[in-house]
Amino acid sequence: QVQVVESGGGLVQPGGSLRLSCAASGSIVSVPNMDWYRQAPGKEREWVAGSGGRTNYADFVRGRFTIFRDNAKNTLYLQMNSLKPEDTAVYSCHAVVNTLDMSLRSYWGQGTQVTVST
Repeated sequence: QVQVVESGGGLVQPGGSLRLSCAASGSIVSVPNMDWYRQAPGKEREWVAGSGGRTNYADFVRGRFTIFRDNAKNTLYLQMNSLKPEDTAVYSCHAVVNTLDMSLRSYWGQGTQVTVST
């Protein structure tokens, strides 16, 4: 059993900052890849940033968002600065996990709401 849990969402004013966390736990050997996605109301889910072989960012967040990992805790963080109303979305974490039964599996968290508004 593997769980992926996001936290840290909330309401923030435009220009503000927020830090999200994504923690993978359970029957884990390693987590070779973790990514952040988001889905705004009425829109498709889009990739935001990832931490696999190297860190990558979507163009619409580059320079404002930063991801970093704590490998000992299997946790990925998303530091979001200079937030805009268009960043409002449910942010979800996706993890590729090497499990104890020697399988490579994909897991999603339940998501955390980020609302940027006055």
